[in-house]
Amino acid sequence: MMNETLFMILAFIAGILLGILFFLGLWVTVKKVVKTKIPSIWVFVSFFLRVSIILIGFYYVSEGSWQRLLVCVLGFIIARFLVGHFTKLMEKKEFLKKVQHET
Repeated sequence: MMNETLFMILAFIAGILLGILFFLGLWVTVKKVVKTKIPSIWVFVSFFLRVSIILIGFYYVSEGSWQRLLVCVLGFIIARFLVGHFTKLMEKKEFLKKVQHET
């Protein structure tokens, strides 16, 4: 019982880490795509790498247990909101820095 609780906590943390990796990777990709001459390659390669890493991560974290997979996906979804909040703050900082620099 104690071991399973520990594995669930670790699966949740792993889900958060996988989500942070996935969504920060997406954010970086979007920032790169608008500045590059060949955006389709960036989008394809980024998508392939991010999805591959996430699926492999889910596979190893779950170890065949749908409960662990569910907890891991829950952590992944929570990370989406954390990264969204973090990236909004980063964009706001960059915008304010740019405005201050122009004045």
